[in-house]
Amino acid sequence: MALSDAKCRNAKPRSRPYKLSDGGGLYLFVPVSGSRLWRFDYRFHGKRQTMPLGGYPEMTLAEAREAHTGARKQLGDDLNPMEERRVAKRIRSVARATTFGLIADELLEKLEREKKAPVTIWKRRWLLKDLAVDLADRPIAAITPAEVLAVLRTVEARGHLETARRLRAAIGQVMRLAVATNRAQMDPTPALRGAIAAPKTTHRAAIVDKVGAGKLMVAVVGYDRPTVRLAMMIMAYCFPRPGECRLARWDEIDFEDRIWTIPATRTKMRREHKIPLSRQALEAFRELYGLTGALGALCFPGQRGKDRPISENTVCAALRTMGFGKDEMSAHGFRALASSLLHERSDFSSTSIERALGHQDANAVRRAYARGEHWDDRVQLMQWWADYLDQLSGATISSHSSISAGAVPASRIS
Repeated sequence: MALSDAKCRNAKPRSRPYKLSDGGGLYLFVPVSGSRLWRFDYRFHGKRQTMPLGGYPEMTLAEAREAHTGARKQLGDDLNPMEERRVAKRIRSVARATTFGLIADELLEKLEREKKAPVTIWKRRWLLKDLAVDLADRPIAAITPAEVLAVLRTVEARGHLETARRLRAAIGQVMRLAVATNRAQMDPTPALRGAIAAPKTTHRAAIVDKVGAGKLMVAVVGYDRPTVRLAMMIMAYCFPRPGECRLARWDEIDFEDRIWTIPATRTKMRREHKIPLSRQALEAFRELYGLTGALGALCFPGQRGKDRPISENTVCAALRTMGFGKDEMSAHGFRALASSLLHERSDFSSTSIERALGHQDANAVRRAYARGEHWDDRVQLMQWWADYLDQLSGATISSHSSISAGAVPASRIS
């Protein structure tokens, strides 16, 4: 006879334990202690087993019947309900232990194994450990889009829109690693595209016209701090990235073959970048060697010690001193200047110019097959560019509005 809630409620302890059956192996067990426990007796592959379901009244009669129905369905599928429950419990335990913070640590370790730039790893750690701290202890499989959005909104509210965009991408990396390793079912970040305000794209300030370039070079050549002046001249003639320049080492400069080799560990593209040195760039490095060559390994040691390079702001501060505002020219602007005028004023191929800038082809297939460095063309390009800058500055000093071909081959000027 099936049980009723009243019958369960009124079950009192007796001198001996007893059972109140609900049918199908489900019953309420009442020991002498007076507690009331739901149990399910069944046979699996001929062996009798008893499965505890919970206590009454915490588990109601309806809930016990629901659990009993689920267990019987598992038996029908040739599954042992007790074992399935143990497996589910282990999975839940692992899920609770597999937090966002732990997977974030794995991602950072992976980036280190891939030999990503230290600054890249530092930025990713800052995003995941400092800004996403509210997700750190959350089971990664349980994280919802709403939770991620709350974290992003906090950053957005401070006005750091670009940081919020980067944070969403970093969280997505962690989630995809969890999905790939079967510790989460989905990455919630794609659902958040457009959910936060888009940052306004601002390009680094740069002079990109020949008149401005002439005035810039006149100011650079006349700057009164020799080491910083030479840093700006080398950035103008060679157009490396600012970090590649200020961290330059003397063992990278081949004075005989006139090549500056920037190791892969310091380049943005994570591949070695060789720069042919024009006559002017070589002279600048020779003058610099006379100033800092005996001090240590760094070409541009800072004032705080020979083992520490000049700061990131040294060149920008010099530009401000020379009268170029922060919205007019930046350290990175030397690259934009070279890219703009080389594309506009020379007939060197775009591919050679991009190789000279240390860029890679965006197309992975073309990148895999187009491994040529266009070296001979780049040697000519770097000399053309240095001569062009000198003529622009000479024209500025002479108050001429245009330049003549001079030492630059006419076929290279447009």
